[in-house]
Amino acid sequence: MPSRLPFIDLTLARRLERAEGTSCARSVEARARVFPERGATWTEIAGAYAMFDGPESPLTQTFGLGLFEAPASDALAAIERFYEERGAPAFHEVSPLADMQTFALLNARGYQPFEFTSVMFRGLEGRDGQEGQEADGRITIRRAGPDDAEVYARTAAEGWREFGFAEFVHDMARVYAATEGVDIFLAELDGRAIATGVLSIHAGVAHLAGASTIPGGRRRGAQNALLDHRLRFAAERGCDVALMGALPGSGSQRNAERNGFRIAYTRVKFRRR
Repeated sequence: MPSRLPFIDLTLARRLERAEGTSCARSVEARARVFPERGATWTEIAGAYAMFDGPESPLTQTFGLGLFEAPASDALAAIERFYEERGAPAFHEVSPLADMQTFALLNARGYQPFEFTSVMFRGLEGRDGQEGQEADGRITIRRAGPDDAEVYARTAAEGWREFGFAEFVHDMARVYAATEGVDIFLAELDGRAIATGVLSIHAGVAHLAGASTIPGGRRRGAQNALLDHRLRFAAERGCDVALMGALPGSGSQRNAERNGFRIAYTRVKFRRR
């Protein structure tokens, strides 16, 4: 693991949340270009980024609520109107380092928690000590270019087909491929794409997302190789911190911990009763 890590405090939380919020804002802007009929857009209210990517999209929510300023009732009402006007519910994913007034206000307006995310980070100095599954020697990792957009989208979709999300992931992958400030990566086995990964960089923070592996390519260390490649790519571009999210206690969290990540905090997602 790295010898030096930032303290887990408000400063770090602001960096991490703004990096992820910026990643999502970039994707929403790309969605508006690729699928203009979707009406995707985003706005900033009281320091929070409010994303609309469609009523059913997991990107449709806020990031950073209460971290950059304590929200007042009228600010939260303005965010709610932003979603109501677009036929979507208001979801807020909130760091426990947010101003305590945030939670009192959410409670007063009828919100309840329903989902949790382990926000994980690691420094990008000292790359030794990774313990993930060793990659098959035939696997190669490369940054995908514009001509790879459809191969990337199909590969990402196949990794989620058995879970019923292939169509959504295919469209999201097309959005990632068109997003400015986002790099997409392919893991290939003997020249055939088997896994994908995404990297977005903001203010020295490398946000990792978009992990998908086709069923026939699993248990070969492809995701570990993709992770290592993206971390090195980010470090070469001046990043000092890497960020990723995982379901608490999941295999993704365990794999991240094996690779030097640790939990910064558990973020809570709220919806109205």
